[in-house]
Amino acid sequence: MDTTATVSAVEEVGRDTYALRFHAPDGFAAEPGQFVKLGTEIDGESVARFYTLSSPTVSDTFEVTVGIDPEEGGDFSAFLSGAEAGTEMTLSGPFGDQHYDGEPRAVIVAGGPGVGPAVAIAERALDEGAEAAIVYRDDDVSHADRLDALRERGVTVQVLDAHADLTDAVADALTGADGETVFIYGFADLVDDASAAIEAAGGDADAVKVENFG
Repeated sequence: MDTTATVSAVEEVGRDTYALRFHAPDGFAAEPGQFVKLGTEIDGESVARFYTLSSPTVSDTFEVTVGIDPEEGGDFSAFLSGAEAGTEMTLSGPFGDQHYDGEPRAVIVAGGPGVGPAVAIAERALDEGAEAAIVYRDDDVSHADRLDALRERGVTVQVLDAHADLTDAVADALTGADGETVFIYGFADLVDDASAAIEAAGGDADAVKVENFG
């Protein structure tokens, strides 16, 4: 789908991290873990970036979580940091097949803005009667309220420092239950470390659903 979407609300959910909620265009449907391309025109040039959904479902609205680097971010990052209700952007997607698809147990390893799809998948899994666990590595915790709410619903949530070893946390999260599926959302170093931790725990890294942010 190629269309436009309008921001309905913006919430700061962590240090330099924002949840942007959009009015869903007619016919737009997506699953937690899929991603969309958002764009605008700056100084006569079209600019766009990909962002993963952080809402467990799409109804009248959908959400993405955006991490903005105030030192290295470009013009589009500056545009997003100033977005407010009523801001319109181009929208393409959704894209990707590394999303929640009704698995009976979801184990999500996330870093940085990957916490957005992590909480979305866990919420969706619980809403459908499934189980979930989250291993989240970052020095600055985002979506703390949603993580706390998931803990209260019985989800095992482990929050580690940005450079912490993942081996023990991933081993604790994996149960080997039938249908258990691992998801990884984060930048390349997180993906590499999580894959190694899964192999060390006796899991199959090739069966993991991965979105590498680069």
